[in-house]
Amino acid sequence: MVIREDAHNLFGFADEDERDVFRKLISVSGVGATTGRMILSSLSPIEVKEAIFNQEVGLIQAVKGIGAKTAQRIIVDLQDKMFKGDSVGLEKVKMGGNTLKPEALSALSSLGFDKKKAEKTLDKLLTQEGDNIGIEQLIKLALKQL
Repeated sequence: MVIREDAHNLFGFADEDERDVFRKLISVSGVGATTGRMILSSLSPIEVKEAIFNQEVGLIQAVKGIGAKTAQRIIVDLQDKMFKGDSVGLEKVKMGGNTLKPEALSALSSLGFDKKKAEKTLDKLLTQEGDNIGIEQLIKLALKQL
C-alpha cells in the first residue's frame, strides 16, 4: 500500500518474492511504484536479481522508462541488499547453467505463445516444481496454464 497526498494505491503480487523485489526496487532513489511495476511487468523477479547480480545495465535499461543512470543506480544500490539473507535466491541466480527454462521457452514461443507470458508461467512452474522436473512435463504443465 502506497499513500500519497492525492492517492491511496494498493498493489498485489503473484508471490512473496515478487513483492520483496518490488519493495527493494522502490527503495532506490528515483524509482517509484510505477517504475517498479514497469520493471516487474517486463522482467521476472529472478531476471531482476540476475541482472543486478551480473551487473547487466542493458537488461534493466531495456525496460520502458528506465535510463542508463537509473539502471546503474538500481544495480549499485541493490547489489548488497538484494541477496542479504537470501541464500536460496542467490543460488537460483548463480545456477546459470540450467537449460531447462530456455529450452521450454523456445518450444512455447515456437508454438506461437507470447514470450513474456510464457516466461512468467515457466518461472512460476519452476518455483513450484523445482529443477527435478523433465522438459516434457514442464512444457505440458505450461501448455495447460497458457
